[in-house]
Amino acid sequence: MNLLTSTTIYFTLFSGTMITLFSSHWLLIWIGLEMSLLAITPILVNKPNPRSIEAASKYFLIQATASMILMMAAIINFYETGEWSISNIINQLSSFMLTMALSMKMGLAPFHLWVPEVTQGIPLISGLILLTWQKIAPISVMFQIAPSINYTLITIMALMSILLGGWGGLNQTQLRKILAYSSIAHMGWMMAIISFDPTLSILNLLIYIMLTINMFVLLYHNKKTSTLSLSNSWNKSPLLVSIILVVLMSLGGLPPLTGFSPKWMIIKELVSNNNIILPTSMAIMALLNLYFYMRLIYSTSLTLFPSPNNTKIKWQFENTKISPLMSTIVIISTMFLPLTPTLSILH
Repeated sequence: MNLLTSTTIYFTLFSGTMITLFSSHWLLIWIGLEMSLLAITPILVNKPNPRSIEAASKYFLIQATASMILMMAAIINFYETGEWSISNIINQLSSFMLTMALSMKMGLAPFHLWVPEVTQGIPLISGLILLTWQKIAPISVMFQIAPSINYTLITIMALMSILLGGWGGLNQTQLRKILAYSSIAHMGWMMAIISFDPTLSILNLLIYIMLTINMFVLLYHNKKTSTLSLSNSWNKSPLLVSIILVVLMSLGGLPPLTGFSPKWMIIKELVSNNNIILPTSMAIMALLNLYFYMRLIYSTSLTLFPSPNNTKIKWQFENTKISPLMSTIVIISTMFLPLTPTLSILH
């Protein structure tokens, strides 16, 4: 992909998300989502091969279906209200269809099966864009229609996402699939609180994006995509493997790391709204995610796989990949927790 083509594609991707982010008109929101969809499709097949083409086709079909449902919901709402404003949703069918469409775009359960399959079939950088930037537009729409969302429906979908996001990653050895199931579980946490405090969903999204960027940058720097290959990198870059250990614990939500902050604030907000069973269930199901994070940490950082001696001692080549922001991202991903009381007061 030459410079002009890639610049055009990434500018279209950025513009589509920004149009959706700052619009309150259903047609403009739909146009922004379509621009993002059409722009990211060639990014997914940046290195053409049958697996990436299959992944891009699955992604395009799912997202096109979700866009069709979203447009139908907007038309039904326009028929009932006579206006295209996003803040005026009075039809229950329209609200239900909007929730379904946006859930498909975010990868919420039970519409989550495309996320690990697509993420596994594309390069690491494309997977990073898919699991971070592409979540911003649909969550911004959910943020705006939060008062109109069916609470029971979105809560059931959030619980299913947390459960299946943890359950699906238990037996995975591919790092991209593990991060995809992690994304599904984190989307569940965001949607569980959106009816009570939408700003907490945005905070959770920002911290999740930071942690995921950190993880993908570390994997890209190490050129590793599976548990076995990552476990063999301890003798080449032990510091990076140790950083991966800490970032994975932060993704799992262990204190005193940054990832504990959104879970703490979400559970606190739910309990303050006299909702005890929901946060208890979410905390228990989050242990599934923590389990496969700890299993990955154990297999890569705390033990050595049985292997011949010549594979344990590798020549030390200088890594040519430049990661100027890695130290900053690692610090934010691990040492942000002391600012949580300030954020709690501000929000």
